[in-house]
Amino acid sequence: MTVSFHRLVQKDVSEVMRYYEEESGTRLADEFFEELMTSVNRCGENPERFHFDPCGLRRMNLPRFPFHFLYEIRRNDILILVLRHHTRHPSFGLRRK
Repeated sequence: MTVSFHRLVQKDVSEVMRYYEEESGTRLADEFFEELMTSVNRCGENPERFHFDPCGLRRMNLPRFPFHFLYEIRRNDILILVLRHHTRHPSFGLRRK
């Protein structure tokens, strides 16, 4: 399946990477990005594998970092709507379509 991203996901990713760069340097930020992309690829291979979040979208947790992304399966693609920290308010990013 093709994976696409809501236009604001880039902002979500940039904020996380900026935080990790400031706290620990570029290596940790790069590791975060690598894990995110590996998770996105896994999601694209088997999108129905991951559970539904209470909001009704599917959720994939990153294994090492306290972040997850929410996505929906469309006809022939997956749309990732938001990347957020596990403790972020549950309504963050849900208005994106």
